[in-house]
Amino acid sequence: MASSYSTDLKLELMVTGEKAGLWGDITNTNLVILQQAIAGYEAVSIAGGAGNTDLTFSNAATSNGKNAVIELTGTITGNRTVTVPASVTNKVYLIKNNTTGAFTVTVLVSGQSGVTFSATDKGTKVLYINGTDVVDSNVGKVSNDYAPQLAADLDANGKNIQMDDATGIQDDSGLQQLTFSKTASAVNEFTMANAATGNAPALSATGDDTNIDMNLTPKGIGRVTLNGNGKIQGVAEKVQVNGTFTSNINIDTNTQAVRLDTADASANFTVNLRGDGSNSLDASMDIGESVTVAYVSKQGGTAYYNTTVQVDGTTVTPVWQGGSAPTGGNTTSNDVYSFTAIKTASSTFTVLASQTQFA
Repeated sequence: MASSYSTDLKLELMVTGEKAGLWGDITNTNLVILQQAIAGYEAVSIAGGAGNTDLTFSNAATSNGKNAVIELTGTITGNRTVTVPASVTNKVYLIKNNTTGAFTVTVLVSGQSGVTFSATDKGTKVLYINGTDVVDSNVGKVSNDYAPQLAADLDANGKNIQMDDATGIQDDSGLQQLTFSKTASAVNEFTMANAATGNAPALSATGDDTNIDMNLTPKGIGRVTLNGNGKIQGVAEKVQVNGTFTSNINIDTNTQAVRLDTADASANFTVNLRGDGSNSLDASMDIGESVTVAYVSKQGGTAYYNTTVQVDGTTVTPVWQGGSAPTGGNTTSNDVYSFTAIKTASSTFTVLASQTQFA
């Protein structure tokens, strides 16, 4: 009976009574092939355009496909495949994609789908053949660890940490602390900087645009709270410009600081202070807080004035600057009314008011 060859490493399997005088050389060759499978390394060039490179598995001889470690090299100008013969049903590989060129490299068993290095993946994978095809062991991926824990500081090594949309950082109880949302084609971002002794850390809006706002948005009618003293170098207040006159004027303190009417007043008017169309001023403020707004009333040849002040639709008696409420307006001018509402108890407000003529 003649020699046969093992399926995966193509070792020569001799039968008793044959190959007289050759057993030593054949055994040594088999041992070298085993050494290849256990610790062998070989660089295999797959240079070229879209196409395939076969790994070789020669009977009773060392071959590049029998190595434990294979480094794929060369400049590729198209997507490449590296094929293991279908006769090989069990094999473990450490494969490094060290090619040059932004194209995919797929390692597979002939006729199967295999494992693909992306066009930008020039890394190393531990692969194995499961009897049918090449499979990625995913060894080294954090995703394989159901409860990954760091034994030292995580060094990003000059790379970015990428977050999926609506995911973020949680505390050690699994509760959300910071959630990121993704904007398609984003070009602007936050930059956070620490600081040396005597200097303040900084949170800045940065990116491709020249002038970038920074938005801090509370949820619902919640507010942004600045604990401690504040220092402002410049401020712009929200103004609602209204082109028509109405005798019942709502000033929404949650969305505007100033209301400017550009149409002449045609009657005396009521000013109602509220949070907004869906929220009361009472719900929008805490006890011991105040809010200040202004209403600019355009006056024509006949002057009109504010006769009633309300908070959340309920009439209040303001404390007017100078000690008395206005009894008229000022013709051909802008009358500016300022209102400061101080919440002293639930649904209870002290309102300070004034009228000033700007002609």
